[in-house]
Amino acid sequence: RVPDNFSLLSEHAPGAFAGYGLIRAAIMRARDEGGALDLKTKELVFALLDTLIGQKNGAKNHAAAAMKLGLTLPELAEGLVQVIMAGGITTWNETGADVMRHCVQLEAQRTPETE
Repeated sequence: RVPDNFSLLSEHAPGAFAGYGLIRAAIMRARDEGGALDLKTKELVFALLDTLIGQKNGAKNHAAAAMKLGLTLPELAEGLVQVIMAGGITTWNETGADVMRHCVQLEAQRTPETE
């Protein structure tokens, strides 16, 4: 799925969109495809970076993807505290708390069949 903002970029700056796609494809390679970090860690890093810059939707989406790959709520919480240390408490108040809340809800909705 291509988010609306990226569809707009694709329409009006297709070369930039293609370049972004190449970067994303390279960084999101699994270990068996030559990636150095596992995908769970990469998704967590994106969630934390998005939290730091206030990109709430991206942070939630990446955190949810990391959870599907095995990220636990304590791991997420620890990472979000690192964001507080780097970016201040505002990062928690503006974005981090919503990311944590979102993932707590996802965890509560999990059933053995969805894992």
